Amino acid sequence: MVRIAVLDDWQGIAEAAAEWGAVRAKGAEVVFFRDHLGGPEAVAAALAGFDAVVAMRERTRLHADVISKLPGLKLLAFTGARNAAVDVAACTAQGVVVCNTTTKRTSHGTAELTLGLMLAALRHIPQGDAEMRAGRFQANVPPGGEVAGRVLGLVGLGNIGSRVARYAQAMEMEVIAWSQNLTAERAAAIGVTRVEKGALFARADVVSVHLVLSERTRHVVGAAEIAAMKPGALLVNTSRGPHVDTDALLPALEQGRVRAAIDVYDQEPLPAGHPLRRAPGTLLTPHLGYVTEENMPALYASTVENLVAWLEGKPVRVVNPEVLAG
Repeated sequence: MVRIAVLDDWQGIAEAAAEWGAVRAKGAEVVFFRDHLGGPEAVAAALAGFDAVVAMRERTRLHADVISKLPGLKLLAFTGARNAAVDVAACTAQGVVVCNTTTKRTSHGTAELTLGLMLAALRHIPQGDAEMRAGRFQANVPPGGEVAGRVLGLVGLGNIGSRVARYAQAMEMEVIAWSQNLTAERAAAIGVTRVEKGALFARADVVSVHLVLSERTRHVVGAAEIAAMKPGALLVNTSRGPHVDTDALLPALEQGRVRAAIDVYDQEPLPAGHPLRRAPGTLLTPHLGYVTEENMPALYASTVENLVAWLEGKPVRVVNPEVLAG
């Protein structure tokens, strides 16, 4: 019997989100893992004996040190168009087929969460909720800030960044943007002003990151950028944790120079004792950008399609087609 592992179903929603019966009808066993498996050795041990692995986005690191210990692995399917946590080259070298998924809704969910984090942080909504539940009223809630008239600096103006820009414009914010490939013409087409990187961090009341993670964009928000931010400015990251140098951000948070609303982290799940969990001036969410009741079923439905096609010997959405040619 073909055995299929579905990883990191942290919210326990995967089985009900799609028609896995179509996979089981092909004679396959599907096993759902609710907990994070841990480091490479633990991941390799847990996945021994599985023919196929389904990775939810970038929750589990599946690099060569894991792939090499899974000689029986034939398929690695991940949700999303790309996955920095999957070593496609290692899979290709081992003859493992890699499939991805696409959905049109991911940009909606992440952009809307970005807006939600910005408003919640500026208006101190979490503090207000906590005070109400503690039986108090306004005692420990500082005055909030209005977004109208403020400057939003977008680091990246792709699908998600552009959507955030439109939300901000509707709320009468001035929007500026920078990325290494952004042109003035592209920015102007969205009603945004392209500025240089240094100017963005110096001018913005809110900085929001929306880039694809690569070696070029790792720590794109580093010590110099954080030091250039206005006193009290808000940094929002719903993109990828490594875009921001956390070691540089933490002292600025501790000193009260900047604030941060963060949905993504260098290591996920974020360790219980991580200093971000106790840093002042922070609003933290557990990587919820793409996790919506519209998007998750779409991701898992595409995954089921990938699995059924592979079980029928006709894999689709293949990232490394050279494996099939061999």
